Amino acid sequence: MNRPRTVLSAVPLVAAVLLAGCTSSADIEESAASGDAAPGALVVDTSPDQERVRTTTSDEALALLPPAVAEDGVLTVAVGAFTAPLSFLADDNRTVIGNEADIAQLIADGLGLDLELVTTDWSNWPLATSSGAVEATIANVTVTEERKQLFDFSSYRVDELGFLSTAGSGITVDGPADVAGLRIAVGSGTNQEKILLAWDEQNRAAGLDPVDVQYFENDGDTTLALQSGRLDLTFGPNATAAYKAATAPAEFEVVGTVNGGWPLTAQIAAATARGNGLAPAMTAAINHAVDDGSYAQVVERWGLSSESIARSETNPPGLPAS
Repeated sequence: MNRPRTVLSAVPLVAAVLLAGCTSSADIEESAASGDAAPGALVVDTSPDQERVRTTTSDEALALLPPAVAEDGVLTVAVGAFTAPLSFLADDNRTVIGNEADIAQLIADGLGLDLELVTTDWSNWPLATSSGAVEATIANVTVTEERKQLFDFSSYRVDELGFLSTAGSGITVDGPADVAGLRIAVGSGTNQEKILLAWDEQNRAAGLDPVDVQYFENDGDTTLALQSGRLDLTFGPNATAAYKAATAPAEFEVVGTVNGGWPLTAQIAAATARGNGLAPAMTAAINHAVDDGSYAQVVERWGLSSESIARSETNPPGLPAS
């Protein structure tokens, strides 16, 4: 059978956003090509000519596909382009690659549609999705009850946060007491900051040493501070932490994880406009990829097997409004 094609469409990228991005494809490729790479390190293809994992059309998903989406034969998906391994730019600085792009491809394949990826800034995805400018967003979106008022969701990854240290640090984080007295970098205004500050408050109440919370302008500065010994840990999305540890195991290791919804459980999901009927079809397409093994190949390819799901759900329980 002829598989659906992939169209890559890029909107202009804001320079400040690119500067704030995480690891570049050049950094990844240089690290992978280094003769000092540790045995078993994850080697990543950062070329624009991606041999993406593919799947077949799902009869169940196709039967659920709304006619309005099926009409033009294309699934238009908004993705970011700024964070490895989720979604970032290949060596040509134009083609979007990463786990999110691969998940979008599996969904499009399952629906029997061509895929068009549209890069967008995080702040723009809600309007783009609700207005119909794109049919779905796959950009590390956490399911919340507030978002479910405007969007339907098809889960595809567990929302996990990770503590990253230098390799051989001897640190293990299983709970709040394990971060007492440590120097930890966290993003300002993030969910991980909220969790870390709650843990610190709990520790202080128990008479433990306070956390030395530190903030940096970008991921590169944070990583340099960790490597130079000015930090004990960084605390952020486990996807980026696990990717660094997988591609450079001689330099980094993940020493603990916590669900992004702590003390509740959160899910990462594809977002579609509420009530347009697309979410059930996308959920069926994801589960088709789970069943045939292509989903497992994708998450393994990007070092994210620890965040894989057993089944996709339509509109799983979301985090409550804070």
